[in-house]
Amino acid sequence: MYNLHGHEPTTPLHLITGASSGIDDALARAYAADGITMFLGGRHAERLAGVAKACRKKGAVVHETIHDVVDAEAMTNWVHRCDGIHPLDLVVANAGISAGTGFAGESAEQVRRIFSVNVDGALNTVLPAVPAMVERGRGQLAVVSSLASFRGFPGTPAHCVSKAALRVWGEGQWGWLVQNGAGLSVICPGFVKTPMSDGNPYGMPFLMDAERSAQIIKRGLAKNRGRIAYPWQTYWMAQAVVMMPVALTDQMLRRLPNKPSDNG
Repeated sequence: MYNLHGHEPTTPLHLITGASSGIDDALARAYAADGITMFLGGRHAERLAGVAKACRKKGAVVHETIHDVVDAEAMTNWVHRCDGIHPLDLVVANAGISAGTGFAGESAEQVRRIFSVNVDGALNTVLPAVPAMVERGRGQLAVVSSLASFRGFPGTPAHCVSKAALRVWGEGQWGWLVQNGAGLSVICPGFVKTPMSDGNPYGMPFLMDAERSAQIIKRGLAKNRGRIAYPWQTYWMAQAVVMMPVALTDQMLRRLPNKPSDNG
């Protein structure tokens, strides 16, 4: 964990949202070990209980909570309550949803819901932890963006923009937080096999499983990387698309199948 003063916490405490599914399910299991205390949040009670049970089997002390990350007051109270039990060392904000244009385009309700969960939900998770981490001069935050944040895709515009907002905010905050003792990493995965990606009606190049994804994230966080983007092949592809003329990329991207509007 990032530490301005150079000493390691004796009992690492990790708080992870979105832990009932996908990447953060795997990340929670990857961190679980003897001597680790974990606060796991999610919206699916049965799946979250399964993740918590698996982490306990590996020796971790686990406290799971069902919550809605959109509720700013409830999230602030939860983060402060967890930090009051023992200072948090790592806070990972990964709760998120995705949906596409389908055949009729994105509804206003869908766009606002995606922004509410993906942007507000992440900020509701990490912002309450910032003052205490800065005061202590140690701690690490992580927000999960996406390689889709580098270019808006016609089939998933709201999802792309929500992840872009999160990435730019996180990278903008990185320098200030590091100067004040707290690390911040922006995680930009490519295609990862999760329940969310299972509904994609198109090929997903360099698709990786969630367990491998979690190990990449864990290594990146250990090195306090400001941006953890993977796999490298898809990352380079995303960078290439950004550098190409917009008129050309528009023609290319319009040929991709639209993601269903009800896939979240």
